Amino acid sequence: MSYQWNWDILLSAVSTGEPTTYLGWFIDGLTATVTLSLAAWIIALIAGSLFGILRTLPNKWLSSLGAVYVAVFRNIPLIVQFFIWYFVLPELVSPSLGDWFKGLPPLIQFFSSAVVCLGLFTGARVCEQVRTGILALPPGQKNAALALGFTLPQTYRYVLLPNAYRIIVPPLTSEFLNIFKNSAVASTIGLLELSAQARQLSDYTAHTYESFIIVTASYALINLAVMLFMRWVERTSRLPGQIGGK
Repeated sequence: MSYQWNWDILLSAVSTGEPTTYLGWFIDGLTATVTLSLAAWIIALIAGSLFGILRTLPNKWLSSLGAVYVAVFRNIPLIVQFFIWYFVLPELVSPSLGDWFKGLPPLIQFFSSAVVCLGLFTGARVCEQVRTGILALPPGQKNAALALGFTLPQTYRYVLLPNAYRIIVPPLTSEFLNIFKNSAVASTIGLLELSAQARQLSDYTAHTYESFIIVTASYALINLAVMLFMRWVERTSRLPGQIGGK
């Protein structure tokens, strides 16, 4: 094998004339990946919790609404959803709103489409975990809260959801990790996140191994940080007598 390793290429000025280095490209990509994933995770938690609650309500219409959300967003491939949010939706809304979106700077268009798409896609998976967590609780908790005079919303807010979230921390950790990995699909609509920057560096320098080794290490470090954070969340939120509690 005659491959010539050259890690110094990272500190070289980019050949496009931009005032940065190839390492600067990686840092920009890493920033985009982390920012996109965290913003999408917030949307996923909100949407997933809302529709997860709807799926456990006794009202069949609201429960069906949650089921439709899960069926739509979980069964359409993620890359197709990215294309729909970026290319199709601006053509379906009112002309004024579509023209406003298309008049935004390209980076904002890429980023906003990717955040909403990734957030709602992951929210469908979070929805099922929230539903499972609520249904896994003993029925006596809900009945006791209602017997004490709590309204149904108060029962969910003060009794069911706090306990359900503690149960589903491990599967939520998996989804939190997945959202960082799925963020790489955003490159298909033009967002230069971490993996897209690696391909760009490989195209411009022909140093493929160096670029993808750095990307792999970056994803590994991100995942390690997420796992450590979620383990801390799980450890500090345990209740005595429950799963994982003392």
